[in-house]
Amino acid sequence: MVVLKFGGSSIADVQALQKLGSIVLEKYNSYNNPIITVVSAVGGTTDLIEKAIDQAEQKNKSYLTVIQKIKDLHQPFLEFMPIEADLKQDIDQDFEDLETILGGVFLIGEASLRTRDKVLGYGELLSSKLLNAYLNSLDVVSTYMDSRALLTTDSNFSQAKVDLQTSYAQIESFAAQINQIAVAPGFIARDENGIPTTLGRGGSDFTAALYAAATKSEILFIYTDVSGMYTSDPRIVKQARPLDELSYQEALELSHFGAKVLHPPSVQPVFSAGIPLYIKNTFQPEDKGTLITREGSTKANVVSGLSHMHDIALLTIEGPSMVGTKGTSKRIFEALALAEINIILITQASSEHSLCIGISQHNGELAKKALEEALDYELETQKIYPLRIETELSIIALVGDNMRSHQGLSGKLFSTLGSNNVNVKAIAQGASERNISVVISKRDVTKALNAVHERFFEKQLKLINLFITGVGTVGSKLLNILSQQKDYFEEELRLQLRVCAISNSRKMYFDPNGLNISNWAELLEQGESADMHFFQSKVQDLNLRNSVFVDNTASEHIASCYEAYLDKSIAVVTCNKIASSAKYERYANLKALSKKYQTPFLFETNVGAGLPIIDTIKQLVDSGDQIRSVKAVLSGSLNFIFDSFNDEVKFVDIVKQAMQGGYTEPDPRIDLSGTDVKRKILILARESGYELEMQDIASLEFLPETCRNTKDVDSFLKELNKNQEHFTKLFLDAQKEKAKLKFAASFVAENKNSFKASVGLEKVDMNHDFYHLSGSDNIILIYTDRYRENPLVIKGAGAGADVTASGIVGDIIRSGNHLE
Repeated sequence: MVVLKFGGSSIADVQALQKLGSIVLEKYNSYNNPIITVVSAVGGTTDLIEKAIDQAEQKNKSYLTVIQKIKDLHQPFLEFMPIEADLKQDIDQDFEDLETILGGVFLIGEASLRTRDKVLGYGELLSSKLLNAYLNSLDVVSTYMDSRALLTTDSNFSQAKVDLQTSYAQIESFAAQINQIAVAPGFIARDENGIPTTLGRGGSDFTAALYAAATKSEILFIYTDVSGMYTSDPRIVKQARPLDELSYQEALELSHFGAKVLHPPSVQPVFSAGIPLYIKNTFQPEDKGTLITREGSTKANVVSGLSHMHDIALLTIEGPSMVGTKGTSKRIFEALALAEINIILITQASSEHSLCIGISQHNGELAKKALEEALDYELETQKIYPLRIETELSIIALVGDNMRSHQGLSGKLFSTLGSNNVNVKAIAQGASERNISVVISKRDVTKALNAVHERFFEKQLKLINLFITGVGTVGSKLLNILSQQKDYFEEELRLQLRVCAISNSRKMYFDPNGLNISNWAELLEQGESADMHFFQSKVQDLNLRNSVFVDNTASEHIASCYEAYLDKSIAVVTCNKIASSAKYERYANLKALSKKYQTPFLFETNVGAGLPIIDTIKQLVDSGDQIRSVKAVLSGSLNFIFDSFNDEVKFVDIVKQAMQGGYTEPDPRIDLSGTDVKRKILILARESGYELEMQDIASLEFLPETCRNTKDVDSFLKELNKNQEHFTKLFLDAQKEKAKLKFAASFVAENKNSFKASVGLEKVDMNHDFYHLSGSDNIILIYTDRYRENPLVIKGAGAGADVTASGIVGDIIRSGNHLE
């Protein structure tokens, strides 16, 4: 015998019914044994029935509208399949009885638990009859198995207790007559007098477990709308994943603490009988699901799952009478038992001075009142202090059979909670060490579950291997940040950024295990002669997972290697603008390689140093917005130079100052010629989705021809000095107009094929957005379809070694988040 149980979502509509039917047939054919199929009410039916009962009890005629909704919920099933006259009459009678009983409730304004049990059972009766008819229409013999005739209970309505001996005998007798398939309603039973009872909400699982245990079934399948039990609640923890295997005890612990896939009492009959239980997804039956057995997982996972329970109240009893006084705890627990209050969690300090009891929040005041009555004398004589009750709490529980054999799990749990500012109110752990439970504020549950899940179920640290070329002004700052922020990256970002190689124009040094970057300069001097092709070949040969090549140079030769790195799935992070501003064909090819190999090619620092310009444009484009124009001051070096320059200082001295501050490119001619700004506006236009080339950008020169024609940096600086009068005149002309000099860039597009771009020195008055820009700051105004009148503005330091290095670190982190 094989038993299948389907929840309400598995029979929510006609499509689900068809899926359910195919699963039943597949199991019947694969096991070649009779199948008992237990089914819950059609999805949403039980809630509607409860609503109808409540409205009828309140003498609200709307209960009739709710009954009609229940009929409407079942009508598609009746229209979908051929229904025999007898069954149609039977179902019509069920609805008529339902309306009659609720009519009686309406008249007297009261619904007893006995009445509620009878009415609630109609959901399962209707669904099981429809399923049985559907299966018979599939050319198999399906027998209707009325659970009310087979499960005998006491008369504790709404939570009836099953008479196992009598029920098992009745089930065995009926099961012997099943040839192929039987369909039974879950949740419902009868007492010894034949009066309908229910097994408690969620009791359909219990029904299936009873059938499985009574028939000594080979296996029990529970089908629902999720693919098994998860490492945590996937609605809260997006990284939660299904568990392949669990032990009975682990499943009980997880189901008790809120894993709603199982109803805790329901699994006990199959566990006692040693029957495997398999949780599967009706809508994705090919998913592996979770197999629950006595032995559990053969993979010996330390922690199996992380669960939680909401709406907890914590009752604290403390005072001198608690210490060494026999019988106090007994009186406390007896008082709660007499008040029919279930205790969820208990924790007591070893001093015996206080006792904390976790209970359901809705029982909080009742429990407090019961204890105040039981401890009246102690409270009046202040041997026990006034009882304190704290609400809006939750429990999170770490569960695993193998936790007892591993040290440090509690430390990891509490350090994770502490580092995420989650305060622990109470702690409980049994001697079996299978469960560590902590009580926390309800508002911290989402944060706590995600943090703890990441610590125990996700990779502890993602290792990123860095190969860095260029350790000058920017590169040295980058290495300093990597050294200073190492602990932060590992503890907060779960990233281990390991530098495996460094190089400059003279030397290169490799250490596949990660070099000590606190003395990188000394190590580099011990390295071999630099050869960028050898460097590239070495990186590829090492073939380290999550490798990132970082280019901190302005070298065209180094930029020419990017394709080779991307082709080997080695990410590229660069502040070198040459590749992204090369011919469009090459730019597009680099992007294509990045996409093809799913390997990051990031160059945020190409424009605006550490300012989030390129990433912002990418997000706008990704969201479907259209970039219409960009107006900007993109050269921190030129803004610094013209902001610092006046008629009392030499222009060449300001340029030298910018060079020393790391604001300019190593060759300042690139900055002052406008070439650097042209590259930047070109990159922004391309990232905005336009196919521009350098020659498409108009350039308004401000340097004298003699300066533009110099062969090297030294001769360039000399020519700047010779042309001081020219630069002074530029300043004075702007001053006369009460304007400032700004080297601006502009890009305007009418459509994908019609655009204009230019760079050049401009005089801006005090009403202009650029007027108050100072130092090495950049400003970018982005006009889009969504930012049409008021542009999106990004402003801040756009040059300097520190901010550029910071931007490179940002790209490294982004690449790390992308890489597996």
